[in-house]
Amino acid sequence: MSPISRDTADPLHTGHPDLLDVPEDPASVSTTDARTLSAALFRRLNALEEGTPEYSYVRNTLVELNLSLVKYAARRYRTRREPLEDIIQVGTIGLIKAINRYDVERGVEFTTFAIPTIIGEIKRFFRDTSWSVKVPRRLQELRLDIAKAYDALEQRLGRLPSEHELAQRLGITDEELMEGLQAANGYTAGSLDAPLDKDAAVTPLQTSLGTEEAAYDRIECLETLKPLLTTLSDRDREILALRFGEELTQSEIGDRLGISQMHVSRLLSRITKRLRTGLLTDDTDDIHDTVAAS
Repeated sequence: MSPISRDTADPLHTGHPDLLDVPEDPASVSTTDARTLSAALFRRLNALEEGTPEYSYVRNTLVELNLSLVKYAARRYRTRREPLEDIIQVGTIGLIKAINRYDVERGVEFTTFAIPTIIGEIKRFFRDTSWSVKVPRRLQELRLDIAKAYDALEQRLGRLPSEHELAQRLGITDEELMEGLQAANGYTAGSLDAPLDKDAAVTPLQTSLGTEEAAYDRIECLETLKPLLTTLSDRDREILALRFGEELTQSEIGDRLGISQMHVSRLLSRITKRLRTGLLTDDTDDIHDTVAAS
């Protein structure tokens, strides 16, 4: 998405000195500054009439400021067959929907509100456009040809065509047709709530499947945090260990370290903010630069 052009007649800036610091390229703004600027822009957006040039300008600026959220969510699916650029494009639609629905007055941080909406849009894209089972491209194309030939023959014959007639229409053998029909079953998946058989109406298929290990998400998060934790000081890592490892209260941590509970609270806030900023930064090198500068 290209940066939004701005000039002296900019309706956003006219009469609004608090928004004069919007950069020419909002996507280059740091995560911390983007969060602060977004809050101001959301308040401005609420005061504008939807459909006006000023409203579109502010909303587009919010999209550019928060594109890092889309890239962060899209990286979770970088191993999919779909190009990452397509996933980011779909995620951007989710970001726009989140911006349209967000109410800054509720006190919920936009990052917390937007991420589920972005991920939901990406998952919907996979559900609607992806094959449930990976099959060769030639069989994917054959599935479409079979569907078109089936409709054409049904209209011409006035009845359902046989498999042999379909094969003749497509100029392929009966065996090739059967292969294409079997591959078509991989386009959609059956419901896990469906019964195992006609005599097991109350026994869904999912009861025969294994369950996903809940600890996998936790392990993934810990592995992502490892390079960020190495940038912290010894005391910061000790505070995190006491709070989230030994599960001590802030007062107990303060007693252990000889500092006040308020000081512990400020330290924890600073540490978690640095880690969160690092997780939302695109490149590993930028992570270290961002953490070191904070």
